[in-house]
Amino acid sequence: MSVLLPNMADFDTIYELDEEEERVVSEEHLARYCPEPVIMRGAGHITVFGLSNKFDTEFPSVLTGKVAPEEFKTTVGRVNACLKKNLPVNVKWLLCGCLCCCCTVGCSLWPVICLNKRTRRSIQKLLEWENNRLYHKLGLHWKLSKRKCESSNMMEYVILIEFLPKYPILRPD
Repeated sequence: MSVLLPNMADFDTIYELDEEEERVVSEEHLARYCPEPVIMRGAGHITVFGLSNKFDTEFPSVLTGKVAPEEFKTTVGRVNACLKKNLPVNVKWLLCGCLCCCCTVGCSLWPVICLNKRTRRSIQKLLEWENNRLYHKLGLHWKLSKRKCESSNMMEYVILIEFLPKYPILRPD
């Protein structure tokens, strides 16, 4: 049994659009249809210059169907391993810098600031590698972002998981 559709001859025809008919999608339009980003706050008990010593590996329900829980835990585990390796050194330098702060007019805190910056950069590079390896293919983008704490005026670093738009943004030339 075969079914014939009307205008079957035009089925494979490619039509060119006029410039007036070209559909332009704005970023605001896409932002309405992209879900809110997932914010992962630090879950550790030590924070040095806004960077917590670990992040929680609990799988957020918003990411169900987007990424496997095992991949999520592996990525957060890699970030936590980087923090576990670097943050204790930062704490020791911070204590040493605070003890010598009066004698050095604050210059003894520079090593801690530099080490903290190096730790942040290593986490950003790790997340960039994870994005290129896996998450961009799944429509997600992970990044380390500075946010204001909910409980105080202090700033903290969080992992922000953004949903990438499914369709490219078309802009008129």
